Amino acid sequence: MTGASGAAYGLRLLEELVKAGCQIYLLLSRPAHIVIKMETDLALPVRASEIEVFFTKKYQAKTGQISVFEKEQWLAPIASGTGVADATVVCPCTTGTLSSIAVGSSKNLLERAADVALKERKKLILVIRETPFSDIHLENMLKLSRMGAVIMPANPGFYFKPVSLAEIVDFMVARILDQLDIEHSLQASWGAG
Repeated sequence: MTGASGAAYGLRLLEELVKAGCQIYLLLSRPAHIVIKMETDLALPVRASEIEVFFTKKYQAKTGQISVFEKEQWLAPIASGTGVADATVVCPCTTGTLSSIAVGSSKNLLERAADVALKERKKLILVIRETPFSDIHLENMLKLSRMGAVIMPANPGFYFKPVSLAEIVDFMVARILDQLDIEHSLQASWGAG
């Protein structure tokens, strides 16, 4: 999770991944901490080990199901192709992070994990939360799309007539889970209901 607005998307995705029994490697940028505090009622601890305990309890995860890493924890499995995750999702994704990933700067573990996903030809999903897009943003999205990344701006649909913010969040999270081939009950497939 980066510092883009839309913390609810990342938190709901985390909750659903826990329910699905996935092994989760979680990275939170410092700005993500600030945005989570601004947009939710959560007061996250500062250290990765404490955040791990916090989310494990909050989402009733199995012990060890959620691993949280510091931004410069270069010995984390996801920093290497030998420990690459099956899929990497940056949700929400700032356009600054988008840019860093597009040029392969790998200044921190989050950027390195995305870089590893690309080089190992694993699924990389970037849930961009910005509007409007500049030419730079669009060029970076196109560049990464051509490299195999899935670009998913957080643009929920309204054809299902949502009546709550939670339903709008679930719409986007359902699309992310669909991209990950993870079954869910957040929304019925198009035409199924």
